[in-house]
Amino acid sequence: MSFNLKFKDIDEIRELKDENYTINDLLNDLDLSAQTIVAKQNGDLTFEESVINDGDEIKLVQIIYGG
Repeated sequence: MSFNLKFKDIDEIRELKDENYTINDLLNDLDLSAQTIVAKQNGDLTFEESVINDGDEIKLVQIIYGG
């Protein structure tokens, strides 16, 4: 079971670690903060608690703050 991860210049297929692998687990594995990243699951905005399913496309978008 796997999913497609897109983030910056990354576009790769990753294996699901278990059936309850969440967006938050992915962010932790990548050492990213949910405070600076927005996740899209199959094109729709999603929450950190959302479970990643086989075949999903997960796109991570970095939030840019400015003044």
